[in-house]
Amino acid sequence: MNTLGFHIAQKRKERKFTQEELAAQLDVSAQAVSKWENDISCPDISLLPKLAQLLGCSVDELLTGNTVMLLPENQRKPLEQLTLRVLVYSAEGDKVRVNLPMPLVKLGVEMGIDMAANMKGSNSMEMLRGIDFSQVIEMVEQGMIGKIVEVESADGDIVEIIVE
Repeated sequence: MNTLGFHIAQKRKERKFTQEELAAQLDVSAQAVSKWENDISCPDISLLPKLAQLLGCSVDELLTGNTVMLLPENQRKPLEQLTLRVLVYSAEGDKVRVNLPMPLVKLGVEMGIDMAANMKGSNSMEMLRGIDFSQVIEMVEQGMIGKIVEVESADGDIVEIIVE
């Protein structure tokens, strides 16, 4: 099933929002969210950017389900215009969001800084330690954007790395 309603429901549940909570953030009724998720109606086009932001994805991902795109060279943005987003959702309900300019990430990797060395605590933070950020940078330089990494632990913790 690859509908807009399916993607909204899936992303809402991943973020552990109720329909009521999502509706309140968008200033619509819970019934409207229910209708979207059941493909009875669609959200107004002007709501899509905010809806995507709340659900931690791009409008394209919301509409198509595509999480990663390999852009042709003539459509790529310079590294200076991209942001690395690290999203951590613990099974206990904790949320951590880190936004880093890609040039800063690249500089840190070039300097030999272990980007996840000081992350201790929950399983979700520990999962970042296995990610090779130099490979992430290489993929981005080759034109890959979107959700580059998604890891879910057996405990239900989720870590996502997104480049936009």
